[in-house]
Amino acid sequence: MGEPLDELHALFAAGVAAADPARIVPACVPAGSGQCHVVGAGKAAAAMARALEDHWPADRPPPEGVVVTRYDHGAPLRHIECIEASHPVPDAAGQAAAQRILAIAESLGADDHLLVLLSGGGSALLSLPAAGLSLEDKQAVSESLLRCGADIAEINCVRKHLSAIKGGQLAVAASPARVSSLIISDVVGDDPATIASGPTAADPTTLAEAREVLARYGIAVPAAIDRHLGNSAAETPKPGDARLAGVENHRVATPQASLEAMAALARSRGITPVILGDSIEGEAREVGRVMAGIARQVARHHQPAAPPCVLLSGGETSVTVHGGGRGGRNVEFLLGLAIALDGEESVHALAADSDGIDGTEDNAGAVITPDTLARARRAGLDPRARLADNDAYGFFAALQDRLMTGPTRTNVNDLRAVLIGQPP
Repeated sequence: MGEPLDELHALFAAGVAAADPARIVPACVPAGSGQCHVVGAGKAAAAMARALEDHWPADRPPPEGVVVTRYDHGAPLRHIECIEASHPVPDAAGQAAAQRILAIAESLGADDHLLVLLSGGGSALLSLPAAGLSLEDKQAVSESLLRCGADIAEINCVRKHLSAIKGGQLAVAASPARVSSLIISDVVGDDPATIASGPTAADPTTLAEAREVLARYGIAVPAAIDRHLGNSAAETPKPGDARLAGVENHRVATPQASLEAMAALARSRGITPVILGDSIEGEAREVGRVMAGIARQVARHHQPAAPPCVLLSGGETSVTVHGGGRGGRNVEFLLGLAIALDGEESVHALAADSDGIDGTEDNAGAVITPDTLARARRAGLDPRARLADNDAYGFFAALQDRLMTGPTRTNVNDLRAVLIGQPP
């Protein structure tokens, strides 16, 4: 085993590389001879489109269409247009892109093929309010959902029922054309109905459940949204809908595959990997406390493995915002972990979002070392006060321990590695 932080950075890079569109899309280029219409949404949409163009057979008409991705996540394309828009709160650029994508779908006939490129972030980027709703209505609800601690399934349940394109509605618009999707999963369970709010998958959630989510978190909504969610005619297409019978949804990258790539690299470096799960959820700081307990069990009792050992996990924690600081769920996880470890010897950790953006900040995540708390106190930082103020970003920025990758142009959610080395 090499230097702990070098090992952690290498493990994270391996997890991201396993979901690189340039690596995974070429094998998924669809067969056929006619024109292929391409649309897409998500943080990986442009990179997926570029990989598709780069490996498109020379004897076929080049793919044409539109994809929308987050600002600064674009890629140079020859035939497919790329539009950049806001994430996580939708904006007018995303709405215009969604209108164009829906128009492409509606123009197709039975002999056409619509190829949909989907990845995490697609829900906010593919923002087309349902009839009678405004973009401002959706923006207000999105901001409230992101701050209240709701998980991604709850957020997407509401989003789908405020949309004219999500929850299977894009595929319905393209019917009777052939519809197939290539999907990079960033959600717990890898359910196509949840990834990017499932524009090509039947929606098992209901209007009633969307209303329950809003009530659960005490979110007041504009009158137009209240009326819409009470209108049974606004329900999304459900499993068994004949218009979705021929749709093919293919998961081409998943959090588990990235964790397995990280585990393989760890083994090659003499470190025993323990994959704790690809679907870890809960309050970020509390997940950090639990992870600290497992790390101590490894360090002190060599269970479930002896050091050197790395605890690997994925999923998406949540943060309930009470303070006024700058956060991100990965840095909040790490600050909770550091406080709970309280300087435990030989434990280092990295947590970062595989897309390179932790929440809405400019960092992917951060790292902690056994002396994180000691260095913080010497710098005049109070770790518990920073955590109470949801200011983990400021904490790690002051220590210069943020992980800055820039956009990775893929997204399989958060990747966490807690490395327990041999005691000195």
